[in-house]
Amino acid sequence: MAQQLPDTAINIPVTVLKGVGKAAAESLAEMQIETIEDLIMTFPYRHEDFQLKDLADTPHNERVTVEGRVEAEPSVLFLGKKKSRTQVRLLVGRHLIKAVFFNQPYVRNKLAIGSVATITGKWDRGRQVITVTSHTLGPRTDGQDFEPVYSLKGAIQQRTFRKLMRQALDMAKEGMEDCLPQRYLDEYQLVSVADALEWVHFPPDGEALKKARRRFVYEELLLFQLKMQVLKKRNREAEGGSRIDYNNDELRRFIASLPFELTGAQKRAVNEICRDLKDPYRMNRLLQGDVGSGKTVVAAIAVFAGFTAGMQSALMAPTEILAEQHASTIEEWFRPFGLNIALLTGSIKGSKRKVLQQQLAAGEIDLLIGTHALIQPEVKFKNLGLVITDEQHRFGVDQRRVLRDKGYNPDTLFMTATPIPRTLAISAFGEMDISVIDEMPAGRKEIQTFWTKKELFGKVIGRMEQELQAGRQAYVICPLIEESDKLDYQNAVELYGQLSEVFRNKYKVGLMHGRLHPDEKEEVMRLFSIGEISVLVSTTVVEVGVNVPNATFMLIYDAERFGLAQLHQLRGRVGRGSEQSYCVLLADPKTEDGKERMSSMTETNDGFVLAEKDLKLRGPGDFFGRKQSGIPEFRMADLVHDYRALEIARKDAENLVNSDEFWTGDETACLRTHLESSGVLTAERLD
Repeated sequence: MAQQLPDTAINIPVTVLKGVGKAAAESLAEMQIETIEDLIMTFPYRHEDFQLKDLADTPHNERVTVEGRVEAEPSVLFLGKKKSRTQVRLLVGRHLIKAVFFNQPYVRNKLAIGSVATITGKWDRGRQVITVTSHTLGPRTDGQDFEPVYSLKGAIQQRTFRKLMRQALDMAKEGMEDCLPQRYLDEYQLVSVADALEWVHFPPDGEALKKARRRFVYEELLLFQLKMQVLKKRNREAEGGSRIDYNNDELRRFIASLPFELTGAQKRAVNEICRDLKDPYRMNRLLQGDVGSGKTVVAAIAVFAGFTAGMQSALMAPTEILAEQHASTIEEWFRPFGLNIALLTGSIKGSKRKVLQQQLAAGEIDLLIGTHALIQPEVKFKNLGLVITDEQHRFGVDQRRVLRDKGYNPDTLFMTATPIPRTLAISAFGEMDISVIDEMPAGRKEIQTFWTKKELFGKVIGRMEQELQAGRQAYVICPLIEESDKLDYQNAVELYGQLSEVFRNKYKVGLMHGRLHPDEKEEVMRLFSIGEISVLVSTTVVEVGVNVPNATFMLIYDAERFGLAQLHQLRGRVGRGSEQSYCVLLADPKTEDGKERMSSMTETNDGFVLAEKDLKLRGPGDFFGRKQSGIPEFRMADLVHDYRALEIARKDAENLVNSDEFWTGDETACLRTHLESSGVLTAERLD
């Protein structure tokens, strides 16, 4: 509930309203409207604008409402059974126009010369014609410029619903109290809840509608962010944590030993993580950075900090190949410092696995890197202080929790290579702290990206062969595995056959897709990693976690089938070495959105820029996938357009939750009640 309304006004059933019989009640129930509160909190999804406009300022094909005087006798043309076209000349200001009414021959008898008519319809500027969609015979008298339009179910009509809304508002507005503290109403110049409810349904003008929307946007986002901040507070304080007193001098010595200079973004992330480690509360941080931005070394620095304090660490990756790559890379950095690193995957069995488990339980292993094998019951740590999960979205909540529970509330760091726009990060991961690596390491060459049509496939393969002749490797990505009757898109199996023929006796072509057994996938990727396969034809299973620095060419077939974020993730599989890399998008997009995606990919390599564009093109629900997104459905707020309000609401929520006044003050009682009713906290204050 967003407002505190008197029980007598809001909890009574809608059946008390005049006009709500059995059929209407069933229709309302289908829309989950059973009380007066349910009804008044059902906002219109748009308003019909009936403000009188000047035709001189109205663009072609815009919907417009005008008032005009009838200048000539109307004419009617019958076009067949029950079809007709009525036409009349109106003088609207300085414009003599035609008004056209379809299938309304009766209006001819009501449009007398010299009478006034108010009409709404589409304006054809060139022909000086308005095709009428609604009209009033006579001048405007009701003064209602904006008419609400609701998303309705069942047999209930818009006109009936508006009448019920009018009754409900009149009934509820007496004694309506505001849930927002007065200081926020004053600071942000927000209208009262009574005015906002009236104006969101029946605004007297456009300005009132904007004010109502602004108030509800802030209120929705504040209530949501309060939930996120309370969850964060509960995670940090209710569960306790362990302070890791790392040796700062040793940590600096390790960082100085790295074969490269950290970027500014990496240093910022390291500082944020180190502050969390020294904090007595459990770290719960998301580290997000573009493909190749250097998240692994930041994680390694956190591991080394834990090591200097006598703590063990665990790093869980979604695939054996990625786990092996992490182990190989990190072991090289740690070798001069004597850390004991172990790798645990499903492939490690028998006595070797048993010895590893014994060493781990005895505290002889400082860092354990592995796959899901890390969460098996027999894997026990002596002193687990830091848990790192790579590509955290690939693991379920329960899997991440099992690993965390192997220590006493260890600090947790989640890593993702999916650039997430800040608005979505604040919403989907609002209970976490967020570190962003938005800067690429020095010396990394930008991947050159081209968009070309499918008829140039032969030329693209020729360009690919130039890379192969230079000893490099290539990816070819397809959206489907096998031929589909419904979709005319190239498939991996067919393309594998074609390229095997093209490169026969010259280069080995491999095939990778989701239907392969995990062992088969691992073997294909192993052969590609060591260079025995030169061209890998694959579906999107290579999107995450494959590091083959020798791969310098990627062809994405039917690229219009992919979203921007996915295209960028795929492209990130090349450009991981010192050689110039290339990505070719083979696509014939039919829509403007498709063309814009292709153009965007050729214009920038910045994953965060592309993520923002993807968010604007697809919306927040589709950015992650609606079922998995964790993005709430808002009545009024829009995460794309209202990101500034989201930032302000987050700051205000954080300040509230961390203040004593929020938990005890009368002015915030309604906000606390809201959190209790939503199940985020119990009536007692969190200590």
